[in-house]
Amino acid sequence: MSSPQILNDPPVQVSYRTCPLCEATCGLRIEHTVEQVLRVRGDREDILSRGYACPKGIALGELHHDPDRLRRPLIKDAGRFREASWEEALARVEQGLAPYLTASGRPAIGAYVGNPTVHNLGGTLFLRPLLKSLGTRQIFSASTVDQIPKNLASGLLFGDASALPVPDIERTDYLLILGANPWESNGSLWTAPDLPGRLRALRRRGGRFVVVDPRRTRTAAHANEHLAIRPGYDALWLLALIQVIETENLARPAHLAGKVDGLERLTDIAAPFSPEAVAHLTDIAPEVTRRIARELAASRRAAVYARIGTHANRLGTLAAWATEVLNILTGNLDREGGVMFPLAAHDRPRASTAKARGFSTGRWHSRVSGYPEVLGELPCIALTEEIETPGEGQVRALLTIAGNPVLSTPDGQALERALAQLDFMVSVDIYLNETTRHADVILPPAGALERPHYDVLFLRMAVRNIANFSPPVFETGARDEAEILLNLAAIAQGLPPDNGARVVEETQLRETIARDLADPASPVAGCEVDDLRALLEGQSPGERLLDYLLRSGPYGDGFTTDRAGLSLQRLRSAPHGIDLGPLQPRLGDVLRTASGRVELHSEIIATELGRARALLAERAPAAQLLLIGRREFHSNNSWMHNLPSLIERPERCTLRMHADDAARLALQHGQQVMITSGAASQLAPLEIHAEMRPGVVSLPHGYGHRHADTRQSQANAHPGVSANDLLPRAVEGPSGNAVLSAIPVTVSAA
Repeated sequence: MSSPQILNDPPVQVSYRTCPLCEATCGLRIEHTVEQVLRVRGDREDILSRGYACPKGIALGELHHDPDRLRRPLIKDAGRFREASWEEALARVEQGLAPYLTASGRPAIGAYVGNPTVHNLGGTLFLRPLLKSLGTRQIFSASTVDQIPKNLASGLLFGDASALPVPDIERTDYLLILGANPWESNGSLWTAPDLPGRLRALRRRGGRFVVVDPRRTRTAAHANEHLAIRPGYDALWLLALIQVIETENLARPAHLAGKVDGLERLTDIAAPFSPEAVAHLTDIAPEVTRRIARELAASRRAAVYARIGTHANRLGTLAAWATEVLNILTGNLDREGGVMFPLAAHDRPRASTAKARGFSTGRWHSRVSGYPEVLGELPCIALTEEIETPGEGQVRALLTIAGNPVLSTPDGQALERALAQLDFMVSVDIYLNETTRHADVILPPAGALERPHYDVLFLRMAVRNIANFSPPVFETGARDEAEILLNLAAIAQGLPPDNGARVVEETQLRETIARDLADPASPVAGCEVDDLRALLEGQSPGERLLDYLLRSGPYGDGFTTDRAGLSLQRLRSAPHGIDLGPLQPRLGDVLRTASGRVELHSEIIATELGRARALLAERAPAAQLLLIGRREFHSNNSWMHNLPSLIERPERCTLRMHADDAARLALQHGQQVMITSGAASQLAPLEIHAEMRPGVVSLPHGYGHRHADTRQSQANAHPGVSANDLLPRAVEGPSGNAVLSAIPVTVSAA
């Protein structure tokens, strides 16, 4: 029997929402009053997560109520911040950017975009119009401290850098994981809530999964087998697997016949990378490499999955390429139980009249070091020198969106000094943090529970085709990212911020519709822009554009009376999501290469193979410590450190080291040690840990909260040290990704 409602207690409501804090997109059940979160739990009826939720999602109420989270814009006067109205703050932005919104001034504008943007409906849909409106090539993002080698490899292979195949884990028999820790990361470039449960299920049905990682991570501890590779040499080991498969005639890409160019050249390309030739560098015995290659090739359904540990080193693009080549050689690309391409509800069908142009990079280069553009952006490590180096195009005004590069990119202290030299800076962020403290104006978007949510990016990497939409839990009237980015785009176009925002939104919406109408194969071909625009629903810019994308997408109602077809209205009526079915083979729809086939070879890959061959002559490092990163289950880069339940003790920002290395260096568990690289030195507590292999030490990413003038009380109480300050400003070959792994360091008693 339920307890009677206490007089005057606010009524308890229940809302369902997709968690926006990581790539897993777990469903959450939120109990709340009209203004307070009472309890957050996993939604047992969610069609994909089935009740699973990690500590980050459970802490969503803490994030909403965080007293340090900004609710009103901040303006800096005489070096000190004060609260301001939106009208005053946007007027200050207009004034600060005015000198640069000319043909000669726009090259001096820079923009940095952090990863929370892609967890946000408005941020994802309206970022591009803003960047286009700024009219600058000085664009930087967190992609170049993460996954850009993967995008580059997909662009070279498939002609589309966003075509990222994911393991079909529900149907695979054999999964090879490199440089990833999905037990704690919840998956990366792979939307699969409760990956621990899915990996357990793989083993229960008789399948096998193998982890290749310098650490015995939680994922490795649950695997059938763990191979402790020396960091930085993943590409060589992947090439050795290809060499075994080729020389032993184990390849079986039969179902890809006629769809792949260049298979006949792989034998010669892989020849130098025998298991014996790479063993002294990888620390994996030749017989083990041969056995793994044979197991992979013999499995009926198998998948190879590699992530940041393989991408953020000196041969990241080659490692990403070799990963997909293995999936192709074993016949597991675009195949059930292999790696497959999801079809999201908002995806656009391939235009029947479009001629594929393939993929290219280097359309322009950075001003100082000449780094090539990839996907319209430059390496984030170039931002510091682009601010500091005088000359035409020197960055003098900067826009940051949901990013904290002072903590999340290499040599953050140098970037911090550079930010202090800017003429004007505006930040879109919910916190006054290590980066935004340098801004002249901070524009805080609505909190995660105050805005609509739909995963534009991550549903394109989901292990099952689904769709779900979350309306705001709290109607506070706060501006969400869509509105703020449209305000800024209007300013960049010389329009009034608010009225101009509506003009920019309407222009983008109509241009999107018009592009579809130009394709005879589109579900809306033959319609009129005005007619379709009049049928759209939604209370915000993001909702209106999403309604169009859903209704004209592959599962949409096509603006007919088809009740089975998707629309925003139908998603609203399904709070636990809608199941659109398992992944299906669709390589033909994905390919955008000029040849219409998977293209294995390019000048970029040929160059990277040459660099890999040169590495074979290296000697194995003797008594050298290599620094790698570490994913924390309770953390998501630098932006989850202000929530008590996620940052509480025990201390997580420690240097982990194998006992043998500690004994050799006469170091004790718990003592402060000095970590020294070629770039800097840092103090951190030592943690002797059995997960580490000898010769490798590990620090987590995103710490180093050290400024009294930030407003992050919990983060500042547990500051940790910045692993990124130990990193040199070095990039991975062709992608421009920062080299984050396998950094030589020395460690001594403090």
